[in-house]
Amino acid sequence: MIITPILVILLVVVFILLFLFLKTVDERKWLTGIISLVLTPFVYFYMLYPFINIVSNYHHQKYFDSEAWLEKPALRYEMIDSTIETDTLKGKTKSEIEALLGKAEWLTWDDAKKAHDPNKWNYGLGIEPGAFTDEKSNVEITFTNNKVSTLKAYTEPITFDDVEKE
Repeated sequence: MIITPILVILLVVVFILLFLFLKTVDERKWLTGIISLVLTPFVYFYMLYPFINIVSNYHHQKYFDSEAWLEKPALRYEMIDSTIETDTLKGKTKSEIEALLGKAEWLTWDDAKKAHDPNKWNYGLGIEPGAFTDEKSNVEITFTNNKVSTLKAYTEPITFDDVEKE
């Protein structure tokens, strides 16, 4: 475990809160201090830390790996930031992209043509973890002259199919 300033500050806050709470139960300050000192790590690591992990939407960043992309589509969101920043896919042809990422999951709709645009491929990236996550991530790959010109990550609301009741 790495001791960081945030960890120390949170431990001090938990200690103070425990001390104030236990002071209402018992007036002996020395006993309240010892109990607070002993309970602080337990309260922090078994109550506060898990709560912070549930509420926050932090996730690990990974480098692009074609095999992981194909095998675990729900975890693609971990790779997309690195892929966009490093231009890993930029300049690749449609056939190379299909070999790396698989067939396009859907094509972008073009209102001007009233048809799907074969030069804009979309892939689902999965849902980032977090207690209040209500959006799923996707990426749109735009081709110009049969080569990748841009990758654009975007989110959209999670929708569930309505099941008709009979």
